[in-house]
Amino acid sequence: MANYWQVLFFSLVGGVFSLVGGMLLLSRKKTAEALARYSTPFAAGALLAAAFFDLLPESLHELDAEIAARWILGGMVLFFLLEHFLHWFHHHHEHDGKHSQVSSPAPLIIAGDSIHNLLDGVAIGAAFLIDVPTGIVAAIAVAAHEIPQEIGDFGLLLKFGYARRRVILINVLSALTSTIGALVTFWLGSESELPVGALLAVTAGMFIYIASSDLIPTIHEESKRKVGHLAAALLIAGIVVIGITTTVAHQYIDTGHAEEEASAHVEGAHYDTGMEDHPGHDEAYDGHSQ
Repeated sequence: MANYWQVLFFSLVGGVFSLVGGMLLLSRKKTAEALARYSTPFAAGALLAAAFFDLLPESLHELDAEIAARWILGGMVLFFLLEHFLHWFHHHHEHDGKHSQVSSPAPLIIAGDSIHNLLDGVAIGAAFLIDVPTGIVAAIAVAAHEIPQEIGDFGLLLKFGYARRRVILINVLSALTSTIGALVTFWLGSESELPVGALLAVTAGMFIYIASSDLIPTIHEESKRKVGHLAAALLIAGIVVIGITTTVAHQYIDTGHAEEEASAHVEGAHYDTGMEDHPGHDEAYDGHSQ
């Protein structure tokens, strides 16, 4: 079973530590842009692999396949509605003829990033409720797709005239919502019964949506210009890395599931043996009685 320190550390990896790309943008713009370009296809592969190799199988341990499929679709629709609402709100203020600070897209970028990070944190916390390896895989996948996103957010806020120190502070605070979401979700799940299977299925749906709707179209656009076939190789590399991480983590880091299954198997065997032994004892008893 995971503990709070593990959730804290890996949620920071998935959130605050992924700000390294944005920090790099402040000093070396070309290097940061190259990092974003090449990390995007890797992140797409990582998200897809985390969804299909780990989160979906774990959710199917908890839920019926038909119910899990509905929650997966719910996760995809949830993220679509979040993006749709933010885009609508942005365009609504763009065309209202006002030029106040409130109508600037920058606050929407900050709000959208914070909500996104919060949902990432909920995903990490829910994954740690299953076991440590599942939490680690989710955190790595989150970190992979947060790096290019944070570079983009840093660049946009700088473009809108925010000072560098303010950009760093805003993004650090926004990234911390991921840690808050992870810790609160893990605490709620530890103190009471949460629908962990549903949360994992929703997370898988979100990961699939982000990879297929946000990242892969970006990869296709970049492939036309600079990255070329390397993007496909990086996407496959993301799948392979998460696949290996999933296998190694479940095999060596945490044997909680295996111990529970072994314990259940032993208890079941004892129970079956006891049931089988009773007729023999009864026959012996009847023999003595006769």
